[in-house]
Amino acid sequence: MTPVITTFDLYMVRRLLAGYVGVLLGVIVFFIVLHYVEYIDDFMDRNATHWAVFTVYYPSSIPEIIQLGSPLAIFLSAILVTGRSAQHLEIASLQTSGVSLYRLLVPFVVVGLLITVFMFWFNGWVVPETNRVKIAFEQEFTKSASGQIEYSNIHRQNRPGSVLIVGFFDRTSKTGTNISLQTFNAHRRMIERIDAKRMTWVDSTASWYLVEPMVRTFDETGTETLSSFASIDTVLAIRPRDLSRTEADVDAMTITEAHQYLEFLKLSGADHLALPYVSYYNKFAYPFSNLILILLAVPIASRRQRGGQAIRLGSGLAIAFIYLATMKLLQPFGYSGSLSPEMATWLPHAVFAAGAIIVLVRTRT
Repeated sequence: MTPVITTFDLYMVRRLLAGYVGVLLGVIVFFIVLHYVEYIDDFMDRNATHWAVFTVYYPSSIPEIIQLGSPLAIFLSAILVTGRSAQHLEIASLQTSGVSLYRLLVPFVVVGLLITVFMFWFNGWVVPETNRVKIAFEQEFTKSASGQIEYSNIHRQNRPGSVLIVGFFDRTSKTGTNISLQTFNAHRRMIERIDAKRMTWVDSTASWYLVEPMVRTFDETGTETLSSFASIDTVLAIRPRDLSRTEADVDAMTITEAHQYLEFLKLSGADHLALPYVSYYNKFAYPFSNLILILLAVPIASRRQRGGQAIRLGSGLAIAFIYLATMKLLQPFGYSGSLSPEMATWLPHAVFAAGAIIVLVRTRT
């Protein structure tokens, strides 16, 4: 009786993981060197010390590099491991003895599933934590900081029947100008309106400080009562990040935080939600590329062919880059609304998963 786990399975797992770690380390070093060469002038112009760059910024960038580079790393590792076994006739010998390619695929699928599950957790909860440090550093020391989505004429629902309008909001000082907080009754008739020149977020009290507010109240007959104050502290459901949205907000949130954040924005009537929703769905979809690329790599590299590893590696890299490029190319369609955020995020994975299954089925077993 053939054992469930064979020595060959363990041998392939060890080689696959060793190759995966090796390629990832190479990707990390390559990215850091390339990025440093490109952005050294920005760092120096904005007085970032080398100590801060190499002890704060790049260590905080490594988790995101791992997340982005993981699919390519596991794909290249699978190509190299499978190709070497094919060239050394190990796969042919096993197939001659009655072992199908599908059985040989088992250790690769197990590793792919484990990495996919791990990267889902890593992408959803670890990377956002380090991205917060990375993004804050970029905003202070580089010109590549993520752009703000909304600056002026911001409308948010504070709670049912209560709407906040902000003329302009500055995310650095957490201060808004030309403020109007309007409250309506169940019949959609305004019952209170607070207008203020300025409001500032107070971290210590988690409240907003309104400067020179004028409070208008309206009774059932529409009669207005006007009161003015030097200042008012008020607690709102709206926080500074709900007003100062940037393109990278969701990247710096865990899956749980991003879900709550997007639900609030949707309820508050915020615009431009396609971009953050694409980023949100990508937290779920991107880890599957690790498994899909393994399913593509093994049948491609399992046959002996002229040119050996060089041909396999070249064709494999072409397929991997087409896959990853397709993901990036479809995202703008999700941002613009040409495709739904779900479609723009999941479509390339679905297409290449189907392609991987077709290639696997057509490969001789």
